[in-house]
Amino acid sequence: MSPGQEPVYSEYETDTSQTSKLIRKFKETPFVPIGMAGFAMVVGYGLYRLKHRGDMKMSLHLIHMRVAAQGFVVGAITCGVLYSMFREYVVKPKE
Repeated sequence: MSPGQEPVYSEYETDTSQTSKLIRKFKETPFVPIGMAGFAMVVGYGLYRLKHRGDMKMSLHLIHMRVAAQGFVVGAITCGVLYSMFREYVVKPKE
């Protein structure tokens, strides 16, 4: 890159640490990291409950955990879409 050229994505090039990228992503779309964290919590809970599932078959337990994890992620994405629509159409001042 020549010294006279301005970088096209200057704000993205300055954020080099993973923490600053995560904070920027959380500010832009706050429900994506929430959905990821919820997914991780459901998976962790499913692995914990795997030992104490009793008479339940393994395949049934895995199906329940998959549905719970997908439900949490879809719920977080839906909340994020509704939140962004609210910001865009209700809170945004009319031009």
